[in-house]
Amino acid sequence: MLGAIIGDIVGSRFEFNNSKSSKFELFTKNNSFTDDTICTIAIADAILNNKSYKDSLRGWCRQYPHPMGAYGDFFARWVFSDNPQPYNSFGNGSAMRVSPVGWLFDDNRQVTHQAALSAEVTHNHPEGIKGAQVIALCVKMLLDGCKKGDIDQFVTNEYGILPSFIPFSNPFNETCQNAVPMSVSCFLASANFEDAIRKAIIVGGDSDTIGAITGSLAEAYYGIPVAIQETGLEYLSDKMRGLLRQFYKEVYRERQKE
Repeated sequence: MLGAIIGDIVGSRFEFNNSKSSKFELFTKNNSFTDDTICTIAIADAILNNKSYKDSLRGWCRQYPHPMGAYGDFFARWVFSDNPQPYNSFGNGSAMRVSPVGWLFDDNRQVTHQAALSAEVTHNHPEGIKGAQVIALCVKMLLDGCKKGDIDQFVTNEYGILPSFIPFSNPFNETCQNAVPMSVSCFLASANFEDAIRKAIIVGGDSDTIGAITGSLAEAYYGIPVAIQETGLEYLSDKMRGLLRQFYKEVYRERQKE
């Protein structure tokens, strides 16, 4: 989960101004969390504290009404509507927020079901639901010890041959059909957590969201260096950090049972 948040924070300053170099500082005064972080935390809060995904998303987003980069138009209307309804989206928002599902449910059937539930409150188009399910399952598979080749085969079965990782090649595209396979390719091409985040940024496109999705996979596979964890946490509010502590406490408790 923190991997997604760090990917979002690092990518935040490049979302509308893609990096032209791989030699950039990960964290600067111009970075911040965006809607990707807020929504990821909301999904975790829903699972941990027995809330509906709908209520948790709306509650957290209303607490942070003006994140860096803003909310998308349709999502913002949903958040602040008196009668919010799903709007048939296949945008990448369903995939960027789903990583807690892969951590907090025990088997693939649960992960698939809960990922769909987390998506369909807004992103009820089949591609929006699929994007969430694929990323949640990838996180679960990596936590269970699957190799990169397993991930490559699984995602290829869902999306076809994955795009090659080519720096500065990806156009700005906010759909699951772009962000999911491209993020997986960045992860598969990486050597460690930091390298995965850097590849997610320099590939181009919707940098904060590709960073978030790639970061969610990289954390599950590599873990996160302590120094990067500590710096990333400094960008968050006390309430966000508190929810993260609850999340990892629950993860540790469940791992102790195994």
